[in-house]
Amino acid sequence: MDEIKLSELDPRFKDEITSYPGAENFKRCFTCGTCTASCPVAEVNEEYDPRKIIRMAILGMRKEVLSSDIIWMCARCHTCYARCPQNVEFADVMGVLREMAVKAGYAPKERLSQIEELDRFIQDLRCNMVKYLLKPEEGQRKAIITMVNSKTSL
Repeated sequence: MDEIKLSELDPRFKDEITSYPGAENFKRCFTCGTCTASCPVAEVNEEYDPRKIIRMAILGMRKEVLSSDIIWMCARCHTCYARCPQNVEFADVMGVLREMAVKAGYAPKERLSQIEELDRFIQDLRCNMVKYLLKPEEGQRKAIITMVNSKTSL
């Protein structure tokens, strides 16, 4: 990470985040790492570290947080929340940061609906794949292939 300049930090940023429903506990984070250790996204993406985003937000790094691609990577599976000893609802915090990023002009408004659509697709695909693993049928396999092929034109 680059040098952090105190004059560029926004000390009100953390309070603004906690004013949104679902993000009230976010300042309780003491970066224990439970969120990152249990996160399925962090398991496959070395750059994804929920602790880092929380710490940056608490420091007041508004621009860096809201312009970060990382806030869009969260699958909002709530595994982190289920395991967080401080009850930081990280998935909800990510939702808040996404909304703030759109309002501040760091991301187009359509991105929110695109991410929601992608999340639904991924869950549907996962359910179909589990069904196939439990009961391998040719029709189910073809349905999965069709689903994947329909989204490869993203």
